[in-house]
Amino acid sequence: MKNFFRLTLLTALLACGLARADDFRLVVEAGPDGRLAPAHYANVFGCNGGNVSPALHWSGAPAGTRSFVVTMYDPDAPTGSGWWHWVVANLPAASDHLDAAAGNPGSALPAGARAIAGDNGAAAYLGSCPPVGQTHRYVFTVHALKVDKLDLPANATPALVGFMAWANGLGKASVTLLGSR
Repeated sequence: MKNFFRLTLLTALLACGLARADDFRLVVEAGPDGRLAPAHYANVFGCNGGNVSPALHWSGAPAGTRSFVVTMYDPDAPTGSGWWHWVVANLPAASDHLDAAAGNPGSALPAGARAIAGDNGAAAYLGSCPPVGQTHRYVFTVHALKVDKLDLPANATPALVGFMAWANGLGKASVTLLGSR
């Protein structure tokens, strides 16, 4: 009976921890059909969108969160390794959103935050632009970190940021939107 009680208590504690992790939510501004809006498409590579980063809002970050990383990734890009469209590191713990256009050149990120060069080489948002006739998934993720900031070199890549975010992560929330043309 004693072991049954301990097992029940352990299961309940684990379930409580999982419930808290499920409270971490991300909402990404989307078009009326739940897809990326034309404003969020690229204005290069044959696309004629507005290249404006969407607004993101998150809530329910895990206890102990000291900073955030935000990413936008296309796992379907015809590169063999996907495509990093947008990476922002070292967002302060008090952050709970990024406004529309926050990823665009000349826009202000929260103090201390740093845009990282994506796969196009620019430290700014690059909208979606899947090949004609294809539908791609665009995965937006906010990582909650247990450190105040990632100690990134000047030439940090999205892969390095991802590695460090996973190594220092407390939790993550993701939303996948579709894009096609």
